[in-house]
Amino acid sequence: MKLKILYLFFVVPMLIGCKKEPVSINLGEVDPSSYVAIGTNATAGYADDALYYDAQINSYPYIFHQQLTTNNSRTFAQPLLAETANGINLNGDAQLVMGYKTDCKDTVSLSPVRAASSGNISAWNDNTYAIAPNENLGVPGLEILKLNEAGLGNSALGTGNYNPFYARMTSDPVNASVLSDALALNPSFFTLMLGDADIMKYATSGGTFGPITPAYGNLGVAFEGSLDAAISALKNNGANGAIANIPDLLDYPYFTTIPYNGLTLDSANAASMNAVFNPIGLTFEVGDNPFTIECDCNPPYNVRKMVEGELILLTIPLDSVKCLGMGSINPIPNRHVLTLAEIDTIQTAISEYNAIISSLSAQHDLALADLNQLYKNLQSGILYNGININAEFVTGGAFSLDGRNLNPIGQALIANEFIKAVNQKFNAEIPHADVTKYRGVLFP
Repeated sequence: MKLKILYLFFVVPMLIGCKKEPVSINLGEVDPSSYVAIGTNATAGYADDALYYDAQINSYPYIFHQQLTTNNSRTFAQPLLAETANGINLNGDAQLVMGYKTDCKDTVSLSPVRAASSGNISAWNDNTYAIAPNENLGVPGLEILKLNEAGLGNSALGTGNYNPFYARMTSDPVNASVLSDALALNPSFFTLMLGDADIMKYATSGGTFGPITPAYGNLGVAFEGSLDAAISALKNNGANGAIANIPDLLDYPYFTTIPYNGLTLDSANAASMNAVFNPIGLTFEVGDNPFTIECDCNPPYNVRKMVEGELILLTIPLDSVKCLGMGSINPIPNRHVLTLAEIDTIQTAISEYNAIISSLSAQHDLALADLNQLYKNLQSGILYNGININAEFVTGGAFSLDGRNLNPIGQALIANEFIKAVNQKFNAEIPHADVTKYRGVLFP
């Protein structure tokens, strides 16, 4: 049985950052003396399925801060890992890099692989607050209901009951929250990018982990009330700020790279599939066919063919697909697939969250960075100084190797979207970052 699997051998130009030249800027109503960024993965600089130094120093808050300050006259405190570390994620894995991998058919290809057998586990024992209170309060996986939760950085609560990334930066493991640490800095300006993590946990589990945080309701139970309370607290001292809306997560290469109809059959294998599945009305033909997936239908088989518009997650074990019959004789488990119903649930949440963000940005007089449109533009490609930047996995230039988080080029695009919104709202003339001075995917 031959399966249609895409291998990527194309090289993306490596764009190297360089020192920013001194420029004069007009800050308008923006006071950068105490800038604080609150958010999730993108804010933290999480990329290539890990937190690591090079991605952190190319996070959009850091780029945004550089553009705010002339001659790099003010530092921006971040909870940096060691420059030589291999990164760390919640599973203890190192960051992804491009390398050569041999699959179950002994085919060698250039693919994302782990930089080391394990991540920088010792990072969990570090707390950077002793060096400086962190102005980048980007916490990977931060859900809106956890924003003001005291003890979110308390490792004594045990695995699953605290956030190890926040534990690295908290001012007080027992009593502090992300929001309280932000307020303690008395911010003069802030940026917010929240809500994507509340939806992403459901999406990346194939709809098996949830539910998604409700959109409408009060503080502590829903997105609307919790975000409103956070903005009110940040604005209480007269600070100005900017907020970003949420992209359509399902446009990420994590969800779009593997086609639903990537099962390619020759005549013998098509006949074998038909012999098994014709009794429940499923037919297969020579050529491209939809993969089979689990379902609550067609008993006793509980299997059906995928339909156009349904999505396969990038983390599906491809060796099982190529050599163990997953997606053909053995249906793909629910956790690797998003059905049309699950997709509708996700897109409804995105729409509702973005309506709330738009309303609250107007109510609280915030600049609104339209990341939803930015990511849509990446689908067709953004031409920047002669370089086409798009959402293709590995080759597109915007996304990192996990297919969900952006690389430094993408981070610079986010920073510029914030700058555009801030300039329009606060009568400023802050220069945009030069996206070509930031790198894309690195190849061996």
